[in-house]
Amino acid sequence: MAKDVVLQEKKQYQEIGCDLRRKIQAGDYPVGSRLPPERNIAEIYGVSRTIVREALLMLELEGTVDIRQGSGVYVLRMPNDDEAADGGKNRIGAFEMLQARQLLESNIAAFAARMATRADIENLRKTLEQEQAAIAEKDYRGDYDRLFHLQIAGATQNQMLLETVSNIWACRDDNALWQQLYTHVGTQGYRLKWLADHQAILAALRRRDVSGAYQAMWEHLENVKNTLMEISDADAPEFDGYLFDSVPIFQGKLV
Repeated sequence: MAKDVVLQEKKQYQEIGCDLRRKIQAGDYPVGSRLPPERNIAEIYGVSRTIVREALLMLELEGTVDIRQGSGVYVLRMPNDDEAADGGKNRIGAFEMLQARQLLESNIAAFAARMATRADIENLRKTLEQEQAAIAEKDYRGDYDRLFHLQIAGATQNQMLLETVSNIWACRDDNALWQQLYTHVGTQGYRLKWLADHQAILAALRRRDVSGAYQAMWEHLENVKNTLMEISDADAPEFDGYLFDSVPIFQGKLV
């Protein structure tokens, strides 16, 4: 199907979010009505469902729509002119942020496999023990996920890489779109899943397996991406148009 609008200047999800907002203001989708399914919106604009999901999250964040898993996206209220003028500018998409993490942290893990000291490996092991205990006790106070990733960056012995990863996580915490998306994900089951991923990464680091560490980190963040994508439309028979490929784009040999 041909594109409904020409997407320029702003990021695609912002353009689509603004256009959907204009249609709501114009009465195309009255308060209380349901928007078309994500896959239909994606076809109208000629973009991936990942981009549509971020556009809808932008509208949900401002309170214009409500995303109800398994039911659809409903219009809650008429957006005001200030929101239309803002257009969600200066917001980094949640999947865009995750893509950056995957590209950077996979290579950082590979480098850490070569540079990590025994003390680094021991600290990582202790962090995973603490993470496992916290999950068993349903204790959500400690951010062991962040600590684990920062420790891997620190194990490169490169302060710039550590600060880069630290800044990415700070950006994630301050990103309203990411936080809005994350509220739709459960906790206990996913924490166990991430713990298993972390254990695979640590195993590769302990073996000083550079390629294995790269792959384990890539697959971990791929799992995170797929989990967040699943909540977009869990009942759909297919998912298409991911923001980035589901296989590592680095095909060379890491030594």
